[in-house]
Amino acid sequence: MDDRELDLTDEQKAIKAKYPPINKKYEYLDHTADVQIHSWGDNLEEAFEQCAMAMFGYMTDTETVEPLATVKVESEGEDMMSLLFHFLDDWLYKFCADEFFIPREVKVLHIDTVNFKIRSMGWGEEFSLHKHPQGTEVKAITYSAMQIHDTQIFVIVDI
Repeated sequence: MDDRELDLTDEQKAIKAKYPPINKKYEYLDHTADVQIHSWGDNLEEAFEQCAMAMFGYMTDTETVEPLATVKVESEGEDMMSLLFHFLDDWLYKFCADEFFIPREVKVLHIDTVNFKIRSMGWGEEFSLHKHPQGTEVKAITYSAMQIHDTQIFVIVDI
């Protein structure tokens, strides 16, 4: 989560203490009725990774997630904007409709900027209200004000 204060249980605090802190290169910007994510990285792959983690970070404190399972996601687009949209939407699907999977980390394995394909992997576990603090549900990804600038991304998600 961002800097919103959560009352963490002893179990959640123990999980956070068990693993190294997550290097967060993202922030949440004010937006009417939605949330705008600004992510960045040392390269485009890291900016995409951080964007996905920002989305999940809005739903829970990802530092309370244990890397117990691995999920692979492959996405395709027609251009870079649609590739970003489908990348985030496919990860959101893993949470909402498929496996209730919440990652502690997402790693982009390869981005093909010519054919607009991306392969990624996440380490995490099934979301549980007993284990993970509840943030705000992300309902959908939007194209509204979406921007990709080398190593920075701006995207609005519907909450």
